Amino acid sequence: MYRSRSARSPSLREPETRLSESDKIEGAGSWDALEWTKIDPVARSIPIGVKQFLLEAEQVIVEGYGVVLVNTDDAGTLYVTNFRLLFLSEGSRDIITIGTIPLATIEKFQKIAVKLPSGPRQPEKTRSQRLLQIIGKDMRIIVFGFRARTKQRRAVYDALLRCTRPATLWDLYAFAGGPSRFSNTNPKVRLLNEYCRLLGMGFYQASIRAIEDGAFTLSNEWWRISSVNCNYTMSSTYPFALLLPKSISDDKVVQASAFRARSRLPSITWCDRGTGAVLARSSQPLVGIMMNMRSNADENLVAALCTQIAGEKRRKLYIADARPRKNALANGAMGGGSESSANYFQSEIVFFGIDNIHAMRESLGRLRDYVDTYGTTSSDGMSSFLRHGGWSWGGGNLSSMSASVSTLGDTGWLIHVQTVLAGSAWIAARVALESASVLVHCSDGWDRTSQLVSLASLLLDPYYRTIRGFQALVEKDWLAFGHPFSDRLGMPTVSGNGNIPFELSRQASTGSLPLSPMRQGSGSASTQAQNTANANHSSPIFLQWVDCVSQLLRMYPFAFEFSSAFLVDLLDCMLSCRFGNFLCNSEKEREQAGIYDACGCLWMHLAGLRTSEGSSHAHYNLFYDPLKHNGPILPPAAALAPTVWPQFHLRWACPSEAQGGEVEAECRKLTRKFSELQRAKELAETRLNEVSVTVESLATELRNEKLASTSARDAVKRSSKETATIKRAVQSLGFNVYFTADGDCNVGIERNPTEIPQRSICSVLTKDINGTVSHSEKADLSEPVSMMEDNVSDNPLIRVCGSLCPMHTRDGECQLPNAGCTQFQSQLVDFKANFDAFDRLSIYDSYFGS
Repeated sequence: MYRSRSARSPSLREPETRLSESDKIEGAGSWDALEWTKIDPVARSIPIGVKQFLLEAEQVIVEGYGVVLVNTDDAGTLYVTNFRLLFLSEGSRDIITIGTIPLATIEKFQKIAVKLPSGPRQPEKTRSQRLLQIIGKDMRIIVFGFRARTKQRRAVYDALLRCTRPATLWDLYAFAGGPSRFSNTNPKVRLLNEYCRLLGMGFYQASIRAIEDGAFTLSNEWWRISSVNCNYTMSSTYPFALLLPKSISDDKVVQASAFRARSRLPSITWCDRGTGAVLARSSQPLVGIMMNMRSNADENLVAALCTQIAGEKRRKLYIADARPRKNALANGAMGGGSESSANYFQSEIVFFGIDNIHAMRESLGRLRDYVDTYGTTSSDGMSSFLRHGGWSWGGGNLSSMSASVSTLGDTGWLIHVQTVLAGSAWIAARVALESASVLVHCSDGWDRTSQLVSLASLLLDPYYRTIRGFQALVEKDWLAFGHPFSDRLGMPTVSGNGNIPFELSRQASTGSLPLSPMRQGSGSASTQAQNTANANHSSPIFLQWVDCVSQLLRMYPFAFEFSSAFLVDLLDCMLSCRFGNFLCNSEKEREQAGIYDACGCLWMHLAGLRTSEGSSHAHYNLFYDPLKHNGPILPPAAALAPTVWPQFHLRWACPSEAQGGEVEAECRKLTRKFSELQRAKELAETRLNEVSVTVESLATELRNEKLASTSARDAVKRSSKETATIKRAVQSLGFNVYFTADGDCNVGIERNPTEIPQRSICSVLTKDINGTVSHSEKADLSEPVSMMEDNVSDNPLIRVCGSLCPMHTRDGECQLPNAGCTQFQSQLVDFKANFDAFDRLSIYDSYFGS
């Protein structure tokens, strides 16, 4: 039974837009028995929940409710916006990825109305299925089923007719979305910076001002940057700046351009500063049907590519013609052709035998049919081997496996990929091993030439195997040198629309449904396609080149900074036409259309994705080791055995195969777990450090307390010693020292043994207004005190003073009047002396004895 897989992941649910149980699609388990129930239309307004999925300036044009995605048996709502087909699950209101495709990525679409046998209760009534098949350039074949008698399929079909084939370039979503936060910098500046890097002038940074003033014609001992095409007058498909031999003047360059198709003269695209070898590109020479036309300017320009090897003769020149030899000879009838080694000094002509754009388009179509047939999400809902219990490709038995492998070989795609890889490896080997110069061309020099030159540069230069270098490589050899992206994608350009309309064929729907209605071969040429094959210039040339890069990434996992996920995202952005980088056919057209200012930048978008996760993002290759392959990589011929690229070719038809066995994906999961454990370890270490700091602080406080305690004990010991010393001193004077229980000290002077000792040191003698002497325990010892009158004769202190003081006479008179206790109290009790007594001394008094 066909069931809706609507509970995939939680998301925003809109009750007013959900279908009831009676509205869901029901069936009997096979295509022939699929039944469609009549579903009443639900809400016609755009649900609020859909707005969260819309991009900036994306607007809904048409919506269809109760639509079934046959590939996955999901029921939901299909929206046609100005940018894409958006399919939301009926239950979870989540985007179903396989059913959501940008309009520019759609290659073909067609309506299919299939009549089914009538049921037992309806012998005379004929039932039919309303289907819409979408064939994408990204290996997708999608089939949507619509309810009968609702005219929703007609509305969606008409919207696709209007939107997938815009009338003008400015009708594309890239202009509606605008630059937004993905603003683009001028790629001319980046091209000049790359030229300067090749010349060994990496310190130079180009600017718009330098381009406008023409101040960018730099050079080294062999090559120079020329402004001969700054206004695109020499060649409209070449960049504004060219890297040319220094010995050839601009006048000779203009003369040489007339001998090449579309004026695409030989221009240097990569050079080796150490050996002087160069990698150059051009279009075919116009030698004519007799192959006897020559151009001295062209021959001199090509000869200048072969600089003198130090201490040796001129280096060898290889002219690599990407076409089969018979195709090159056939082009001679139209004025083209190939070079003759007799006309170019010390040269050798090599043919690589790469087929044209039409062969590549048909081959990819056959590969798309193959993966759709043998995948788990077959577009017809029944013919997939894996979908119905197969264990591996081909259904799990030897005969089916042999048939599937044979079918894969019949597509020819892997053979084409291998041919491009082999040619690029041969070119890189000639430059790296022989220090030879290589000139590469095909017919026009912008399809197969771009593939070979850029792939050989990738093998030779480690810089191009980084993310930043890969961007420079694409912008130089594909965008600047005029690969016609608009023609190859079937999009309009500045000069008008693309070449042909979509192949919109209808299938006659009389009679019973065949076993596999979707197996009509989306890549095979129909009658209409055969009539217009020569006019259809769409072809997956750039996609094929990226496939070649993925094969190298598989063979050399340590050599590339970027991962396979980066290449997939790059292709998706290119096919969707969401950004302006790959619009139009040349640098001149993009400048005329104002692409750089009006549209967003793909590179900024991809960089923004990487910024969110840093080095752990899926765009980065976990195995990248720049020191392991810091020079050219030259794969042997035996290694050039390409396989199906699972991350791109199988992601829709067999998503489990695309990700399940990927070593990088598993390693990324382990790396993510390791990162989580690393963060947990860092958090634990942080807590440990905090606890250590706290413990250290407490230990410091404890040490300070111990020091304070030790100091207190030392102070107590010193005080004890001082007290003992004072006690001994006082006792030596005849005093009795007593310590009470509360710590007070009493000093007593005995008149008789029965007298109670008087307080001394801690007690202070004071005299009141009446002259009465009293004790004051609270008196400040530092304050001066008035001494006793001399006439207080019964005071024991007077007697002690008289007996001890040498100033007293034998008669008991003090030689220092009114100062009887001053000396005693100042020396022994630490009282201040009464210096007023000195003022009352007479000059005639006797101060000293004899």
